[in-house]
Amino acid sequence: MKKLTAIVMVLIMSLSLVGCGAQGQNTPENKTADEGTASGSGAAAETTELTMVLDWTPNTNHTGLYVAQEKGYFSEAGLKVNIVQPPDGGATAMVASGDAQFGIEFQDTMAPALTQANPLPITAIAAVLQHNTSGIVSKKETGIDSFGKMAGHTYATWDSPTEQAILKTLVEKDGGDWSKVNLVSTYVEDIVSGLNADIEAVWIYAGWEKIKLEMENIDHNFIFFKDADPVFDYYNPVVIGNNDFMEQNKDVTKAFIGAVKKGYEYAAENPDEAADILLKAAPELDKELVKKSQAYLSTQYIADAASWGVIDPARWNAFYKWLNENKLVEKDLTENAGLSTEYLN
Repeated sequence: MKKLTAIVMVLIMSLSLVGCGAQGQNTPENKTADEGTASGSGAAAETTELTMVLDWTPNTNHTGLYVAQEKGYFSEAGLKVNIVQPPDGGATAMVASGDAQFGIEFQDTMAPALTQANPLPITAIAAVLQHNTSGIVSKKETGIDSFGKMAGHTYATWDSPTEQAILKTLVEKDGGDWSKVNLVSTYVEDIVSGLNADIEAVWIYAGWEKIKLEMENIDHNFIFFKDADPVFDYYNPVVIGNNDFMEQNKDVTKAFIGAVKKGYEYAAENPDEAADILLKAAPELDKELVKKSQAYLSTQYIADAASWGVIDPARWNAFYKWLNENKLVEKDLTENAGLSTEYLN
């Protein structure tokens, strides 16, 4: 009887364990066991492992991600996030394929991926910066202090139809002759040496290259696109996610973007400490440049928005409507194409 009782008890315990296992089948498949919990109770907790791919090498656009990692915001949300640099195919391709669940992209370069014959399954879920901080820079001596004055000068182009259409619109709006802008197909890797050579105007970002020019004491003019026409105050960069993953793992997606939000809010409030965290993750970066860049971007992460990450659908759609009207996409972008506000709480 004792042996029979023992056997029955083993069977009951086995059935209980099977029942517990069945209850956990709705969780994402990429979970691994982890010791302890965010509350420190010591009980076993499950951690979801994710990959976040950058758009470029680490820089101050990415600081909030490294803060979230360093400060434990990801682990508190039950996440292990691997931050990686993009392959040759870029961040968009990696996210679309599912090799990364999330990535960094730009609204303008997202558009072709959304309108090709087989649209890529990507969606923007948060804005890294609230406003477009890019513009055209030139040395002061060229006299290019408005877009119309680019006529008669050399501009370094990467031969993007959207890039050139934006510039053509702004040059002509300012009374200039676009046909007289000398386009040179080249990539300016170093803005200082580029402007000191035979390139007179370059598309740059205020939070990085402009600061580098200031550090080198190079007198220059800088014209923001957003100031010349509100339609060009589009979002760059943004956090994108893989559509299938986000649809199947909504709670994980919300936990991820919530932790990222905390990281960027910390960086906005503590630029010096945030810069140190970025430098720890990427010690190859110029310390002075990072510090100055972080001080500037700390004012841009949230800017005039209610909180970090907010994307205004009206601004999003205004730029995509402009792309449609100028026939810069294979097929018209629909309202809120590539945008979701559901995950940012």
